[in-house]
Amino acid sequence: MRRIINLKLHWQIFIAMILGAAAAAIFGERMLPVAGPMGDIFMRLLRMVIVPLILTSIVSGVAGIGDSRSLGRLGAKTFGYYVMTSTLAIIVGLSLTNLIQPGVGVEVTGGQEVSPEELEQPGSLADVLTRIIPINPIRAAAEGDILGVIFFAIVFGFAITQLPEKQRTPLLNFFDTAFQAMMKLTRVVIRLAPIGVFGLISRAVSTMGYDVFAAVGRYMLTIGLGLSIHLFIVLPTIFFLLTRRNPLDHFRAVASAMAFAFSSSSSSATLPLTLESVEKNAGVSNKVSSFVLPMGATVNMDGTALYECAGVLFIAQALGFGLDFGQQIMVVITALLASIGAAGVPSAGLVMIFIVLQAVNITSPAAYVLVGVMLAVDRPLDMYRTMVNITSDSIGAAVIAHSEGEQLTYPMAMGEETA
Repeated sequence: MRRIINLKLHWQIFIAMILGAAAAAIFGERMLPVAGPMGDIFMRLLRMVIVPLILTSIVSGVAGIGDSRSLGRLGAKTFGYYVMTSTLAIIVGLSLTNLIQPGVGVEVTGGQEVSPEELEQPGSLADVLTRIIPINPIRAAAEGDILGVIFFAIVFGFAITQLPEKQRTPLLNFFDTAFQAMMKLTRVVIRLAPIGVFGLISRAVSTMGYDVFAAVGRYMLTIGLGLSIHLFIVLPTIFFLLTRRNPLDHFRAVASAMAFAFSSSSSSATLPLTLESVEKNAGVSNKVSSFVLPMGATVNMDGTALYECAGVLFIAQALGFGLDFGQQIMVVITALLASIGAAGVPSAGLVMIFIVLQAVNITSPAAYVLVGVMLAVDRPLDMYRTMVNITSDSIGAAVIAHSEGEQLTYPMAMGEETA
């Protein structure tokens, strides 16, 4: 038992995942009364720290940048990285789906039809941009409107930089101290991760059905292969080319965050652990991480972009629709915009699939039945997508920190202790 307690956090999480899956396989739904509260309590603790952590982290980081030119440069690099990696993920998904053609020969006679009219729609791109600006920042924080919190924190941090030094210094000290206090609290919550992961995995395995998996096995294989190529080939290549560092060092540095992202299926819930791993294990400054990571957890969705693109092509193939080159380009563009706009929209993944389907005029009831089947098997894919998303965010933070002249330390490469 002492050896398990002394293991690094990512190994504790992996062991908890295995034990949770085994317990669910043995006891089935009898695990739900125990596993459900364990997972819920841990997720509530994480959600408790997310908003104050994001607010104090971004205000402290932006205020510490010092001038508008540096902030603009950091923002441009962050946005450019997000667009680049999401576009590459979409291209991987598009290529694999055309090559494997997982929808050809799929006949789904059952399944629940899912209608886009039943969901809250995000509206136009202008609506998405307008929604970023909160009418009431306090209400945005209370309702968990992360984009609104991020926007307010950025402009408030910038406003602090414009104050005279006598007024600026106390505010800087306050938010920096508040951020350090939130990190202390976050570390306490993170230590409970193995218990929470056990509950989350047990509940997922106990409630997940398996009959429908055989019907769409090639679709799941295509998505899984695409995510693996992006995670283990595309992102490490970007990291190596832009930093000249060994990608394995970075994967070791963020292993705990990757493991928790897989088990929780939530980029936002993983954010505290991602911040902890990137700052402590990779040597990225709070100035960069506090700006790049909260934004990435909200709008940088490489795995989601790949899923939207491949999912729409799968439906088109299953229905016998041939999408020409122009229509597939439309899928790429719409999937990119949809993945960026997914944050803050209820039933985000489901809504975005419909948006991309409508862009190529695939709106039949049969298509909506296929969406329902995709959702029935989406839980393990969603877990994997989330891990890809946060890995892309963390690599982005390291790449941008390196471009800003920061020295990446990666103590694990030298055998030092990690989070």
